[in-house]
Amino acid sequence: MDLHKPVDLTNRSIDDLTSEEKWRLEHQKIHEQHKGHEKMHAEMVIILIVTVIVAQVVLIEWKKRHYRSYSIVTLLGMWVVPIILCLRNHWWRFIFTWLLFSCITGLIVRKALQKPIDRTTPRLVYKWFLLLYKLSYVLGLVGYFIMMATFFGLNLLFNAKPNDWMDCGLIFIFYGLYYGVLGRDISEICSDKMAAHIGYYSPQGISTRSLDNNVCAVCGNKLLVAEDEEGVLENTYKLSCNHV
Repeated sequence: MDLHKPVDLTNRSIDDLTSEEKWRLEHQKIHEQHKGHEKMHAEMVIILIVTVIVAQVVLIEWKKRHYRSYSIVTLLGMWVVPIILCLRNHWWRFIFTWLLFSCITGLIVRKALQKPIDRTTPRLVYKWFLLLYKLSYVLGLVGYFIMMATFFGLNLLFNAKPNDWMDCGLIFIFYGLYYGVLGRDISEICSDKMAAHIGYYSPQGISTRSLDNNVCAVCGNKLLVAEDEEGVLENTYKLSCNHV
């Protein structure tokens, strides 16, 4: 059957056509509707490629020349834009986790920006973002293993559909990446602010401070583990100035 052979409609209605002619007529109508779309699709692909390249160049130059404004704008965009989309689409799971993360992180950031900074704040900030990093790492691994299990067909052992397992794996990976990257950017800002605020003060003479070997040089708290030991929540590191 030649689908491109014209259908003669002279003195004939559609009801008078055979099934083969009706099929050819529908096929020709589809071709007429999509006539010239190949050129439009090619133009769209070219525009997309050019836009991506230009956007990358602009972002790289912006990051080189004004890193502070770049980091603040990208951080705010990554923090605010997803919750706006989720509120419009009523995705309550992400909204709940976002609110929980924002409330806790907001309190941590508030303590990191206080002047004078409290002696326990550096350890608190470190513990929270370390916990966030480990949690994001675990979520990413779980999502990866779920996707790999789907590729190997392990979902059939549980009579589960592959698309359900893939969706679950992608959700785990998304949460791990999103909160991991967001937490990393916020931790950099907090660490810079705390480094600028931390200092010694004395009403008389030169400000000095003597530390024992088992005391943290930043917050003054007792060290929980030695420098070469693996900690549960936090490790001990030696600075370039030989302070621990």
